[in-house]
Amino acid sequence: MTIFRHGNPTEILSPCGEWESFQTAVRFGADAVYLGGKEFGMRTASKNFDYEQIRQCVEQAHASGVKVYVTCNTVPDNKEISRLPLHFEMLSSAKADAVIVADIGVMELARKYAPHTDIHMSTQTGIMNYHTANVLYNMGAKRVVLARELTFEDIAEIRAKVPRELEIECFVQGAMCVSFSGRCLISAYMTGRDANRGDCTQPCRWKYHLFEQNREGQYFPIEEDNDGTYLYNSRDMCMIDYIPELVRSGITSLKIEGRAKSAYYTAVTTYAYRNAVDRYYQDPENYVLPDAIRQELNKISHRQYSTGFFLGKEPGQVHHDGGYIREYDVVAMCDGYENGMAFLTQKNKFLVGDVLDVLPPEGEPFTFTVTQIINHLGETVQSAPHAMEKLTVPCKTAIPRGAFVRKKKI
Repeated sequence: MTIFRHGNPTEILSPCGEWESFQTAVRFGADAVYLGGKEFGMRTASKNFDYEQIRQCVEQAHASGVKVYVTCNTVPDNKEISRLPLHFEMLSSAKADAVIVADIGVMELARKYAPHTDIHMSTQTGIMNYHTANVLYNMGAKRVVLARELTFEDIAEIRAKVPRELEIECFVQGAMCVSFSGRCLISAYMTGRDANRGDCTQPCRWKYHLFEQNREGQYFPIEEDNDGTYLYNSRDMCMIDYIPELVRSGITSLKIEGRAKSAYYTAVTTYAYRNAVDRYYQDPENYVLPDAIRQELNKISHRQYSTGFFLGKEPGQVHHDGGYIREYDVVAMCDGYENGMAFLTQKNKFLVGDVLDVLPPEGEPFTFTVTQIINHLGETVQSAPHAMEKLTVPCKTAIPRGAFVRKKKI
């Protein structure tokens, strides 16, 4: 049985789309991170990492006991195949812990050109049963990322019928799409941008209307209500209330979706699942999730939450719009604290008298009221309207370096 960074056998796996998200994931308690290179990953909207940056990530991650998995899970075409051998050689040289692949041809190239790097089979592979999992294990897979369409009972049966050495990973938080485990044709069909090569335009979030052949230029709304209907707009997944069930079903790694999202999103989701899992292992028989941890996941941008397919139901769609629920803004990052004064880099406007909410990398979140703001010139001001300005704010509770400072929207 693998024991991860925080001393238990359930891994918290966090997404990193750029350098700040990587540093945040490590700081907030991830056991492992997954990220993409400049090619072959399923998120072209992210900044992603070149080979030297991947090497730096691996070095820094390993120094903190964190593993790095690199996504190579697109479905490559003939023109791309010839570039994969060098890609895998470079990832092997960088000492990445694993590559995440979806295609068996790509898997064979990974085994040949990165023979000492573990292979994780992506959710894009569509692994729905124990036989497929066993075949992939016999082909060299160290881990399978199961299809998102499985229930707890399905997962437990797979766990019981595959070798203990085969690790099982499942998505537990983040966006879902109306497709089979991420394999979608709508984007390529409508826009020419292929979701299976990381270039999705998210047409499942759009509002649709009906046209009639003989009435050119005239459309008819397909209405659930006055806002129209978003036919394919799936709810987000959130499994924070089901930590015992996730562990008991035999899942090795709890995966958070979100490589195209912000460092703040990575911080909150990593913090929530890290603390929930650690509390569970401290006392499984008496485990109760604190409401404060549950509420953290309402402080990030998200669509309406669901439990995906874990409970044998479908996630359901958000019918009224394609947008996010946003209840909090990040107003500052903490650069340090000394003698009752917090040194902040401002991100969004806040005022004297505002109640701010602090998310530290470790420990409990807390709030404080802004009684004074001192700008970079040493002047006392009533508001902080300039992004990236260095500010000093008094706070009786020490704010750790790297903490996020938030403000609830009115």
